[in-house]
Amino acid sequence: MNTVLEMSKARLTLKGNAGPVEILRGITLAVAAGESLALIGPSGSGKSSLLMLMAGLERASGGSVSAFGQDLTRLDEDGLARFRRGNMGVVFQSFHLIPTMTALENVAVPLEIAGAPDAAQRAREELAAVGLGARGGHYPSQLSGGEQQRVALARASVPRPKLLLADEPTGNLDAANGAAIMDLLFGLRDRHGATLVMVTHAPELAARCDRVLRMADGRLVAA
Repeated sequence: MNTVLEMSKARLTLKGNAGPVEILRGITLAVAAGESLALIGPSGSGKSSLLMLMAGLERASGGSVSAFGQDLTRLDEDGLARFRRGNMGVVFQSFHLIPTMTALENVAVPLEIAGAPDAAQRAREELAAVGLGARGGHYPSQLSGGEQQRVALARASVPRPKLLLADEPTGNLDAANGAAIMDLLFGLRDRHGATLVMVTHAPELAARCDRVLRMADGRLVAA
């Protein structure tokens, strides 16, 4: 198996008002190249925290986390940012668009940071791929929730990441927009040949993935 992401006994402990809180309690898993994996479980079970460890947005308190052969626990913040930029695309429930930038500018940001000379053209093509070719000049406040998530998807996929991480990408959308976003997400995955890991509460979305893992109380349990 060509493994793109591995965790071994990964733990995450955060500071709480009453002392340390153990969020993840020894997670061991491997994700294969090209696989689509759904993380399901009740609120507070650690799904989003696990995704943040995968992305290097949280640092493991113990154990190991590696992606594409790189031990993420050994990288500093700048190194993690560079690694994400070259390998990962992350989509959040709440979009995280820059309000003072147009849709086109939001999508072009990761390419411009990477110094791509054709950032604007590639951003236009990616917006067209998510059905927003005519909305590039609009600001986030001028777009619906579904449109904002399409922009966020385009921004995550435009650098052609090898790993797409999505945290409840349909959580803030109605059923119709949610279904459209999932079609786009799987379409982008197929078009770019990326591996997809997704946190979701929706069983119909999890069912579209190759594998489903259930979490409870910071641990992986039987699906």
